[in-house]
This record gives sequence, C-alpha cells and structure tokens, in this order.
Amino acid sequence: MTMPMALSTRMWSAGKWVLLAAALVATYLLFGAASMRIALRAGEVQIPDLTNRTAREATAIAADLGLALAVDATRRADPRIAEGRVIAQEPPAQSVARRRRRVRVWLSSGQRVVKVPSLTGGSERAANMRIAEDGLQIATVSEIRSQAYPSDTVVAQSPQADAAGDRVALLVSRGEQAEAYVMPDLIGVNGERAAQVLRSHGFRVAVVASTPYPGLTSGIVLRQGPQAGFQITPGEAISIEVSR
Repeated sequence: MTMPMALSTRMWSAGKWVLLAAALVATYLLFGAASMRIALRAGEVQIPDLTNRTAREATAIAADLGLALAVDATRRADPRIAEGRVIAQEPPAQSVARRRRRVRVWLSSGQRVVKVPSLTGGSERAANMRIAEDGLQIATVSEIRSQAYPSDTVVAQSPQADAAGDRVALLVSRGEQAEAYVMPDLIGVNGERAAQVLRSHGFRVAVVASTPYPGLTSGIVLRQGPQAGFQITPGEAISIEVSR
C-alpha cells in the first residue's frame, strides 16, 4: 500500500511541474508575440502627403519619418501644379509602411505648352480636325466673300502658326460674292410664269397656298415672300400664294 501511494504522489508532483512549465511556455509565447507586434508597430509610419512639395521638401519630410525618397526621372504636365513640384506618389498618402520604405514621387513639368498648327490655306474641315487632334479649341469662325480663295478655305488664323495657345480663331472664305437682285413685285402676275423666270435665275420658288379670290382668274399671285424691294441672291427660297 505504501509504494503505490508514494508513486502516485510523485506522479502528481511531476504533473504539476509539467502544467506549470506549459503555462510558463504559453505565457512566454504570448509575451513574445505581443512584443513582436509592438516592435512591428513601432517600426511603421504613416505615409505623408507630398503633393505640391519640391523634391528637397519631400526628401526632408520623408527623412524625418525614416523613409527614403526616390524621384522618378519621368515628368508629367499638370495645369495646376508648378514645374518641379510633386504631382504623384507611391505609396499613396495616409497609407502605412515600414520605416526605410522607399517612396517614389513624380514631379510636374508645368502646364503643357501647345504650339498652334498652320491652318491657313487648308479646308475648314481639315482645320477643325487638326484643332481637335491637338487638344485645342475654336475661338471664333469669321466669314468673308472672296474671288481669291475657294469656298471653305481658311484665309487667316489667330494666333499664327507655331505660337503658343489653346484657342484658335479662323477666317474662312465662302467663295465669290453671289450676284444680288431686288425682289420684284409679283402681285397680280401669273404665278406659273413668275416662278419660271425666278427659277431660271437660280431661285427656289414654292407655291405655298391657293385661295379663292372673286374677280381673278386662277393662278394669279396674291401674296409673296420676301416682299417687293428686298435684296435677294440666287439659291434663296421664294414663296407665293395664288388665286384659284
């Protein structure tokens, strides 16, 4: 009876030591993990916003946080940020990174300068296409009548070719000045005959209505547009109303 009890006592004591050792190991592991997390967090920093900083300013800010700065050789045009200042960065601002992490930045080359292309002598359509391709805008389009230039030819431009600018004004020829006539008085004239004469001179004539009118034979002009005395040019539309 004595030996088994002594053996049992020794086994129990050994078991307690095993449990105690396991508890100590677990505590050590937990402490170690917590210490590692603290150490890792202590080695992390929040990436600052370097936008609109000069390369020297960005380098100093990064160095204060234990970060390294790398300036990319490629510069990008930006209408809002002056030349030589940061326009982009990687990693982005407010993100978290380890100390000694390299932050890459891109600097602005300033506002993009566009030279106005030569448009004079070409067609208006070609000028519009070139202006759109170069990212420019049309300021105004003025028109002239001239025998010296074919219709729809760009006669002049402002600014001149190779000047810097983002808007272009064009002067476009609409061809030779058409011969002008004075609108005759057609009231009381046979509408069909009047229409034939006007059409032979290049006018577009349309009978828009026929109205009963006592005392007049059918087809006599009652109303016209434009009115007599107005200046008209070939190609214009003329309307007449006749009796029936």
